[in-house]
Amino acid sequence: MSTMARVAEISRKTGETDIYVKLNLDGTGEARLDYPIGFLGHMLTAFARHGLFDLEIRARGDLEVDQHHLVEDTGIVLGQAFARALGDKRGIRRTGGCLFPMDETLVRAAADLSGRASLSFEAGLSGIPLVSAGFTAGVPLSASFQTDTVEDFWQGFTQGGGITLHLDILRGRSDHHKIEALFKAAARALRDASEPDPRGAGRIPSTKGSLENPGARDPGFPKVPDFPPGVIV
Repeated sequence: MSTMARVAEISRKTGETDIYVKLNLDGTGEARLDYPIGFLGHMLTAFARHGLFDLEIRARGDLEVDQHHLVEDTGIVLGQAFARALGDKRGIRRTGGCLFPMDETLVRAAADLSGRASLSFEAGLSGIPLVSAGFTAGVPLSASFQTDTVEDFWQGFTQGGGITLHLDILRGRSDHHKIEALFKAAARALRDASEPDPRGAGRIPSTKGSLENPGARDPGFPKVPDFPPGVIV
């Protein structure tokens, strides 16, 4: 495993969104967010804490349309940062899983840093928006969250990162608890998958000898440049 810091930084601007992400896979769980959707900001903070990832995000989007573009694009950019920080994935465990309880809710997450983008998502969310006061420290935020965009976030994340991810809500009542447990379980599964494997040091954990994201060569997928781990652009 390289001793270089596994840190990546990505900016992505389109006609719909403007997003900056900095990710340290070997952090302490600190999150610094300037994010206009309060509930998703809360989920990203939980993701950083449970994955022990240091995460910085600044984002703006066309929320006058709806939340879909910003939520999905945030997933894409975070996935790209994850892939870039991993580098060639030499010496990592590659797979990880978590069974996460949160009160009445139980969630299962399984991740494979395979280079192949695939999402299996069985959440059973109601689709009813979660409503908040819309302010934090006097700053206005989007006062509701479109729960149907949660799958869009993880779809973007898996495509951006070339990651296989299974997310299943086994039981639960509250959509808030279901979504929060999903983010926490995914973070812990991804943390397990990306951690160094002492017995596999220096080796690519694949008989193919490569875990490159094939989508990086496909114009239909977000491009993830081939930088070594630790390179920040």
